[in-house]
Amino acid sequence: MSDEVLVDVDGGVAVITINRPRARNAVNGAVARGIAAALDGLEERRDVAAYVLTGAGGTFCAGMDLKGFLSGDFPVIPGRGFGGIAEAPPKKPIVAAVEGYALAGGFELALACDIILASEEAKFGLPEPKRGLVAGAGGVMRLPQRIPYHVAMEIALTGDHFPASRLYELGLVNHITPVGEALAGAVELARKIAANAPLALAATKRVIVESADWSRDEMFKKQAEIIDPVFGSKDAMEGAAAFAEKRAPRWQGE
Repeated sequence: MSDEVLVDVDGGVAVITINRPRARNAVNGAVARGIAAALDGLEERRDVAAYVLTGAGGTFCAGMDLKGFLSGDFPVIPGRGFGGIAEAPPKKPIVAAVEGYALAGGFELALACDIILASEEAKFGLPEPKRGLVAGAGGVMRLPQRIPYHVAMEIALTGDHFPASRLYELGLVNHITPVGEALAGAVELARKIAANAPLALAATKRVIVESADWSRDEMFKKQAEIIDPVFGSKDAMEGAAAFAEKRAPRWQGE
């Protein structure tokens, strides 16, 4: 793991930190490779059930490192996309903890997450048109799926910064925290998620993500293909037994 990406695992939650505070955590090739490598390892670990993605030094991420872009250092991983995550988010739930700025590719990294927590002074934006670029890491595709069309157009076409409070009103940001407490809030929420059965979490996330393309005729059939193995799992039996015995369940991920 490179110094540009830090990973800390505790209590079933892995905190993945972009560690380039002097560059406002702009994503270069090393960051993209670091995030991809971290997820490759963490996805197989049974002691990790959820992730938090954040940035060091009071900023989430200012987007692509434009100096690196000019030198040919592209922050894209084949099959994984920008930042090693934009095109292939992890199977396990991931929460974004946003302080400061989440701009351009930084906003797109947050959009690749399942839940967003932001401090009251955080700002979001897709300023690519101001630099002759286009938000190609999912921003202009995911944003209109999450908020009203006309607001998504305003954000994408003006390139302006929008406060976390506005995106909270629109339902894009789940929770607003005091400045400096986004990470703590995200970890607390991730631990609440991680307390649940890992197979059930992965299946639930998969159904929510994939069902957007399902027709009415096929939706329950496709859902069954994903969730039926969960109902036959050891964890399903353990969940029922724990409930009956009035104790906390002991998940095995099986």
